[in-house]
Amino acid sequence: MKLNPKEYARMVSRTSPPSPVVKDCLWAFFVGGGICLLGEGLRQVFLIWYDATMAGTLTSIALIFLSAVCTMAGWYQKLAAKAGAGTLVPITGFANSVVSPAIEFKAEGWVTGIGAKIFGIAGPVIAYGTAASAVWGVLYWLMGKVG
Repeated sequence: MKLNPKEYARMVSRTSPPSPVVKDCLWAFFVGGGICLLGEGLRQVFLIWYDATMAGTLTSIALIFLSAVCTMAGWYQKLAAKAGAGTLVPITGFANSVVSPAIEFKAEGWVTGIGAKIFGIAGPVIAYGTAASAVWGVLYWLMGKVG
């Protein structure tokens, strides 16, 4: 049975359950906001002992560490299944994208498993982020020369 695109779209719309968009957006908003609230709370605690730069650095380290622990315990995936982008956008999502492949492929060994697969998800983010920052740096430098 060959379907044209319109027939296929009609068949999919009949069989697919409607997506709870509002509920999903609220989950993402509140979970992402909760992660950011936790980060701000940690930063305020660190500000008791350290200057603003060090407090920010320690906050990032703490959030990455907590994300890695939650990923290893299997909690982060359960939360991400409900909250979607709310868990992916903060720095914790980046940490999860590095730790998850390390856990998944550890049975294949340190080099061919963890070493080869650890940046499978995060690698393109790092590569494109580095390239974009280099382009922006050149543009910023040129604007300084012109302006």
